[in-house]
Amino acid sequence: MKTLSGVDGAFLHLETPETPMHVGSLSLFELPAGYKGNFFADVKREIRKRLSLVPVFTRKLAPMPLQFANPAWITQARVDLGYHLQHLKLPAPGTQAQLEDCVGALHSELLDRSQPLWRLYIIDGLQSGLVGYYVKVHHAVLDGQAGVMLAQALFDVTPQPRVIEKGAPLHAEHPGMGELAAAALRHDVGQYIKLVRHLPDVVKALTGMFGSRAPAQAKGRLGQNFSFGPKTPLNGPITGERGFAAVSIPMATLKQLAVAHEAKLNDVVMALCSGALRRYLAAHGGIPKRPLIASMPISLRAAGNTEYTTQATLSLVNLNTHIADPVKRLLAIRDAAGAVKAMAQRAKGVIPTDFPSIGVPWVLHGLASLYGRSGLAGAMPPVANVVISNVPGPQVPLYASGARMATYWPLSIPEHGVGLNLTVMSYAGAMGFGFTTARSAVPDARELTAALLAALDELVGRTPAATPRKPAPPPKVDSVKKAVKATTRAQSGTASVRAASGRTRRVGAQKP
Repeated sequence: MKTLSGVDGAFLHLETPETPMHVGSLSLFELPAGYKGNFFADVKREIRKRLSLVPVFTRKLAPMPLQFANPAWITQARVDLGYHLQHLKLPAPGTQAQLEDCVGALHSELLDRSQPLWRLYIIDGLQSGLVGYYVKVHHAVLDGQAGVMLAQALFDVTPQPRVIEKGAPLHAEHPGMGELAAAALRHDVGQYIKLVRHLPDVVKALTGMFGSRAPAQAKGRLGQNFSFGPKTPLNGPITGERGFAAVSIPMATLKQLAVAHEAKLNDVVMALCSGALRRYLAAHGGIPKRPLIASMPISLRAAGNTEYTTQATLSLVNLNTHIADPVKRLLAIRDAAGAVKAMAQRAKGVIPTDFPSIGVPWVLHGLASLYGRSGLAGAMPPVANVVISNVPGPQVPLYASGARMATYWPLSIPEHGVGLNLTVMSYAGAMGFGFTTARSAVPDARELTAALLAALDELVGRTPAATPRKPAPPPKVDSVKKAVKATTRAQSGTASVRAASGRTRRVGAQKP
């Protein structure tokens, strides 16, 4: 039994029918040549073997008496794979748009809290011959980096599935009310002690960032991120219906852009998102005079930490959408994002991911319900206009039951006041952009993927040729098994990747 951390518990308490708090991913798999089997049955068989590998599969919630504090995780010995794994087939013709709409509808549905908080769907019927693989997991269970660890458990790095050693049998936990209450009290006492102990470090960190001794230039770059965003169609109360659209861009293209403009890969990603939002808003009410503000998660996970929990904080970044020139906008975003990340690094050791929780469930759930019903999200100026998250993912091909993963696209959480979540994850030489929308805010998510590719063309056209760098050596399979982190050449598996791959050749083709 383990009590949920303060951050993980918050994702539970803030959940309403309009704001499901699960994250997910959509992958497309290429079946082996001549395959005559049943992919759904094969995946189900492999999942059954791997239930003991990660606690995500077997953890379920044990609520506290009267919901007075965060619940605890307990182990469920028998996992009902008939509930957790589902097999769907798209109607003809089975287009990418149909797949995205299907996944958007699945992402709208709340997870059953009486079960471990995950579900997996195999989706057949695609005209491309590929197979869809959509999995969703509650954000109370994991963050983006923990999601990468989950992928290591679900998938293999060779077509031949690895041998899974039979683990110790799972034993169901049945704590009583007294045991649960005692665990909550112990947790909160520990957190109060930790807060008091860390208070001097917090004061020291804040003084270093904002005090009189902080460099004026650094404070200026940082300060531009802390202002309210403008009102846009993205920012208002939302309904529970979700939309989704995805596109992949070769990593080589993005790296060339980063080198040419002396920026980081994440700066280029943010600049492309900014350009896409400019184009979308130009067609939906106009580009605001004030720049949009993005909420950007920053990982607080220490190297080697393998806990399945959320270890991240949120920061704000000025997207400089008021700047028309794509290169000037990229450089402005580079400065803004760099200042935020520098601040986060200085404060990393004192930002809490856990805190006392007695009474918190009542307060947070009440506020979440009131915020949605009252319409405050439409009346208040937005703190952030959009959420943009960039998670480094596996850089070698992955396999499920012998089938190769061709693409990987993440899904995440829109909220009241922030009707668009744009999550980006790298996989095997490509960067997958996943646009998760509240349909009440963005009726057609595919307008955003088209705008992203147009923003890419615009930036490529304004970019001089970059000095070519030596290609990184191919990653070793052994190192990937330990931590799936490397860099490889782009590998495209879908029409969306192939459509974007033409941009690689045009980097350096300066427009007259």
